[in-house]
Amino acid sequence: MPTYDYVCNECGHRWELFQSIKANPIRKCPECGRLRAKRVIGPGAGIIFRGSGFYQTDYRSASYKKAAEADRKAGEASSKKSDGNSDSTSGSGSESKPNSA
Repeated sequence: MPTYDYVCNECGHRWELFQSIKANPIRKCPECGRLRAKRVIGPGAGIIFRGSGFYQTDYRSASYKKAAEADRKAGEASSKKSDGNSDSTSGSGSESKPNSA
C-alpha cells in the first residue's frame, strides 16, 4: 500500500497517510477538522541503494552469472599473457622470421 501526501487548503497542515490505492482520498484535515484537505502529488517513495552498488546483472539467472564469470576470468588470463609477451617483443622491432627460400 502506498503512502499519500495530503495538505489542508484551510490551515496549511501537511501530513502523510498510508492507505490502499483503491481508497478514496481523505477530505477531513486532522488538525482543523474542516473538509478542505486534498491529496497532493508528491515525490513518492525513493529508491534506497544500500551495499556496494547496484548492477544490471544483480537479478540475472545463475547460468548467466557463471558465463559472465568465465568470460571475466578468460579476459584476465589473456591480458596477463599479452603483458608477458609485450616485454620480449619491444625493442628493435625486428623479429627473426623463417626464410621462404
